[in-house]
Amino acid sequence: MFEEVLPDGWVSTRLGNYMFLKNGFAFKSTDYVDKSEDTFPIIRISNIDGKLASDKSAAHIKSANIANGFEVENGDLLIAMSGATTGKVGVYQGLMPAYQNQRVGNLKLIVDELGSKGFRNYLVAFLSPDILKIAYGGAQPNISGSAIENMVVNLPPLAEQHQIAAKLDELLAQVDGIKTRLDAIPKILKRFRQSVLAAAVTGNLTQEWRKVNPGIKYSANSVELTEFRGKELGMLPKNWQWLKFDQVASVASNLQDPLLTPEAFHIAPNHIESGTGKLLEYTTVSEDKVTSSKHRFYDGQILYSKIRPYLCKAAIVSFSGLCSADMYPINSKINTQYLFRWILSHQFTYWASNAESRSVLPKINQKDLGIIPVPTPPLQEQTEIVRRVEQLFAYADQIEQRVKDAQARVNHLTQSILAKAFRGELTADWRAQNPDLISGENSVEALLSKIKAERINGKRKK
Repeated sequence: MFEEVLPDGWVSTRLGNYMFLKNGFAFKSTDYVDKSEDTFPIIRISNIDGKLASDKSAAHIKSANIANGFEVENGDLLIAMSGATTGKVGVYQGLMPAYQNQRVGNLKLIVDELGSKGFRNYLVAFLSPDILKIAYGGAQPNISGSAIENMVVNLPPLAEQHQIAAKLDELLAQVDGIKTRLDAIPKILKRFRQSVLAAAVTGNLTQEWRKVNPGIKYSANSVELTEFRGKELGMLPKNWQWLKFDQVASVASNLQDPLLTPEAFHIAPNHIESGTGKLLEYTTVSEDKVTSSKHRFYDGQILYSKIRPYLCKAAIVSFSGLCSADMYPINSKINTQYLFRWILSHQFTYWASNAESRSVLPKINQKDLGIIPVPTPPLQEQTEIVRRVEQLFAYADQIEQRVKDAQARVNHLTQSILAKAFRGELTADWRAQNPDLISGENSVEALLSKIKAERINGKRKK
C-alpha cells in the first residue's frame, strides 16, 4: 500500500477534532400540522437526499411545540443517522428557523470563528462514500455520533478551506447550470412529441402530402360524426371523417384463468410508461403470482389501461400473453399505429378521462370508450402519417439519448471536481502563491491547537 501524500499544509485528523455531531430532538408526530405563517419545518431523515437537505416536503409544527437549541441553519451539514436512508448527508437549504428531528445528526463546527462554514460541499462529498461503513445493525442500520467524529478527514488550513469552498461554489454552480439546462430538454421533447401527435391527427403533418395526392379518399362506408357530448366537432381536412371508436376498433375481451398458462407474459398498467406508449420491465404470470382472471392478448394488439385513463397508458405488443382485467386488448380496423398515436394524444386522453360533467373518471367503460370520436383519414394517408411521426419521434429519441449521455458526463464532471478538491488540486496555485497562509500560525496544526484550547476553556458550542 502506498501512503497517501497530502498537499503542503494539510493533515489527516479525526473529524471530531474539528467538528462535533449534535443529535436531534424527538418531536411528536401528533404535533405535526400543515404549513402556515405560524409554523416551522421539522427536518427529518426523509428530507436528506445525499446532497441537500430541504424543507420542501418537511412536516411542520406550531411555535408552541418548538425545541430551543435544535435549530437548523442554512449551510448546516445534516446526516441521516438511522433507517432506510442511513448515511445520507445533505447541506440544509430552506426556511429558517427549522428544527432538527431525532435521528438527524447536525455536524457543527466546534468553534465558528475557527472553521469554514463554506467547506460543507467538500465534507459532503468526502463523507458520502465511507459513512455507511461505520453503520451498525441489520435491516435498519444506525450510525453513532462518536463513529462519525472518529472518521479521518484530510483537513486543509483554514485560509485554504475558504479558497476550496469558493472554488467549489463557482465550479459546482456552473455544473448545476449545465444540469438545469440538460434537465429541461426532456420536457421540451415531451411537448415536441405531443405537438407532432396534434399535427398528425389534425392533418397538419400531411398538408403538403395531400396536395400531391388529391384523389385519395376514405373508402369505408361509415356514418360520420358531427358532434360529441353536445358540442360540434372540429373541422377536418377534405376526405377525413370523424368516426366513433367502435367503428374503427373493437375491444377483444377474452378472460381466462392465468393458472392455465403460468409461463405467459403478464402486462399490467404499471408495466407501461405514462404518455409514451413504452413497455417497461415485465415478467410472467407465475412470477407476478397472478391468480385472478386476465385478458388474453395477441401480437399486434393495442393494450389500453381503462383505469385512471388520465395517465394515458397504452402500448402495442409484439407478443402474446395475459393482461390485467383493468386493460382492454384492442383490435384496430384502421392502421394500428395511427390509432395508437391518436390514443396517446392529449385530445383523446382528455375525452377518455372526463365525463360530460367534466369530473375525472376513475376508469372508462367499454361503452364510453366506444363513442369517443376518432379523426380518420384515408388509409394511405394514415400510413404516411405514421411514417412521418415515427421519423420525428426517432429524431427526438436520438436527442434524448444524447442528453442522457451528456447528463452522465456532467455527473462524472462533478465527481472529478470534488476529487480534485480532496487532493488539493483546485488550490495548488493558490498554495504556491500564499505559503505564509498555510504555515506557522496559519497551519492546520495551529488551527487544531486553538480549537483544543477553546474546548478546554469550555467554549465548545452546545
